[in-house]
Amino acid sequence: MSQLTTSLKEASLVPGAAAALIPPAFAPSVDLSVSFASSEAAPSSSSSSSVRLGNLLRVSQVQREPSVSFQVEAGAAANDGSYLLMLVDPDAPTPEDPKFAFWRHWVVSGLKPPSSSSFSFSSSPALSSSGTTLTAFLGPGPKPESNPHRYLFLLYREPPGLALTRAEVGGDAFVERRSFDVAGFVAAHGLQLAGVNWMLCAADEQSAENE
Repeated sequence: MSQLTTSLKEASLVPGAAAALIPPAFAPSVDLSVSFASSEAAPSSSSSSSVRLGNLLRVSQVQREPSVSFQVEAGAAANDGSYLLMLVDPDAPTPEDPKFAFWRHWVVSGLKPPSSSSFSFSSSPALSSSGTTLTAFLGPGPKPESNPHRYLFLLYREPPGLALTRAEVGGDAFVERRSFDVAGFVAAHGLQLAGVNWMLCAADEQSAENE
């Protein structure tokens, strides 16, 4: 069993609230790397905070749009297709009462992997600027009284010729982001899950006893 599969099961993401998004037998075809640069609000943090299959990050560490990279899928040329990246929260407003799940934090469509199909993951460049932002990035913000939230970075393979608009995803206003039907959106546009990464996030003020 892969580390990804193990981490998803241990976090009750498969099966669980995200079961419709991540099948229990899901096998990623893409390694998805996500890293947040340090922010002025967190001067004591390291220069970057990488997302590593459920590691815990604090709110102040995740307020800047992260850098994302991934390998070209085996046997596929770099220009064979495009991808859609999504960041969602299945635990809004709290893990115990996720009545606003899924909260839509970020959606970028039309992403192209780097031009080389043989580069190593550790030195892979960031995604090209060819993507179209459909939902502007909104940094995670669990409240101090909430237990840590799970945040899913989902990378989907787009069907040829897909051209999504902001209207098809939803508005950027705060309340417009809640209760996003990820499974319905994915099915409606023929998206195929290719890669997953995820993290926990808690308020800076939350004590370790509540984690």
